[in-house]
Amino acid sequence: MEALTQIEQNSNVSEPLINLNARFHVTDENQSKSHESFHFNEVAEITLAYRPKIKASQRPKVTCSRQVYDVLLKFWNSDALEYVEQFQVMLLSRGNRVLGICTISTGGTSTTVVDPKLVFAAGLKANASSLIISHNHPSGNLQPSEQDRRLTRRLVEIGRALDLPIVDHVILSSEGYFSFADEGEL
Repeated sequence: MEALTQIEQNSNVSEPLINLNARFHVTDENQSKSHESFHFNEVAEITLAYRPKIKASQRPKVTCSRQVYDVLLKFWNSDALEYVEQFQVMLLSRGNRVLGICTISTGGTSTTVVDPKLVFAAGLKANASSLIISHNHPSGNLQPSEQDRRLTRRLVEIGRALDLPIVDHVILSSEGYFSFADEGEL
């Protein structure tokens, strides 16, 4: 209140405290280009490509969770398996051949952040027919947490909408694994 009184005492009554007629001019170098000067060659080109290095007949075929675990364990960075949590997606062909494995995220000792867009972008780019999601528990505890279950349900739902099904979620450690499909939790 004192500040307002001081302003009133020091101000000239004929001059308003706030000039409502003030005009602001903001310049932006990008706005100086007119839409008419836009050229289509200024738009980034996006190319989708999947270049497998292994013939289809030479790719591993997985028909059960044990085979999935064995393939994942060979691929997984052994230095990270018991150190930090990672989330990976296995991309499968219609004949359950492994098209590839993509690391989606690496986190801390007990959690990692999974962006569903990245999970399905990998599958769509490789033209996969189905996906197996996986992550490790550095603690060695193979039981899924409630967060693991919620994430699985969400990704399964998105996969159904995209016609790119999640056929299993495997939690692994160096000593074993837990399969959501084997336990009837998909």
